[in-house]
Amino acid sequence: MMDQTRHWRNLVVLWVIANAIMLPIVIWLLGPGLPPGNGTVEAAGQVTDNTVLLAIATPVALAVLVYMGYSSWAFRERTPDVVVDGPAIRGDSRVQFWWLVVTTTMVLFLAGYGTIRLLADGSGGGQGPNPIAVPTAGPGPGQKTLVVQVIAQQWQFTYRWPGYGGVETDSIDLPEHTLVQFNVTSLDVIHSFWAYQLGVKADANPGINNVAYVSTLGPLNFNVRCAELCGVWHGYMFNSGRVVPKAQFAAWITQQEGQNAPATKTLPPYAKTYFPQPLRRGG
Repeated sequence: MMDQTRHWRNLVVLWVIANAIMLPIVIWLLGPGLPPGNGTVEAAGQVTDNTVLLAIATPVALAVLVYMGYSSWAFRERTPDVVVDGPAIRGDSRVQFWWLVVTTTMVLFLAGYGTIRLLADGSGGGQGPNPIAVPTAGPGPGQKTLVVQVIAQQWQFTYRWPGYGGVETDSIDLPEHTLVQFNVTSLDVIHSFWAYQLGVKADANPGINNVAYVSTLGPLNFNVRCAELCGVWHGYMFNSGRVVPKAQFAAWITQQEGQNAPATKTLPPYAKTYFPQPLRRGG
């Protein structure tokens, strides 16, 4: 009994020391560098969430590693010849009980935390045509939400701007410090609109309007990728965008309206979806 008490005491001391070393490293050193960065409100929120998840997982991982390391050292066979097997271990109900209590509490906490975080800002994920989670960090007084339609097709993304005459562009610029509503749809097969640095990822389904939000901060370059296998040229379905000052965005969208005016006249009226034809599908 005395040996058991001593071993448990040693394990707890080693575990506490390991946590005292690792948790500050995880929270203050590793945490700020976690993806997807702090380019938008949603992306920064995801960094916080990833830091919380890693910080909670660290004590559990350290408990397993400390126990394995200590057991390998304290209970190793010290004689050169092993003549008998060790005694059978049938389990310890106390360890099992507390393991279930601790892990169940953690899972329930994370479920509640994740739900609250999702409802707070939508987390940059597509929420279908009727989103229930709208970001709390909305535009300032007198500012409107900027609506951008993301149209996926084999094998490119185009962007339509209903607030600017329905013009459709091959590239995307966004104004800084603005709440942006992405209406994501597809003209052929299932794609996925993934703007990594914005913290936005929403599936593009044909015939469906999938809404995602992002609250931009300062100037930023971001990459757009298709994150759903969509055909033979899926790997080439990408482009890039920018978050720019509002005056620069106004000049850019005005230029796009002028350059694309002839094409805009031939486009169908702006709609949430465009009822794609099966013959468009390829690959």
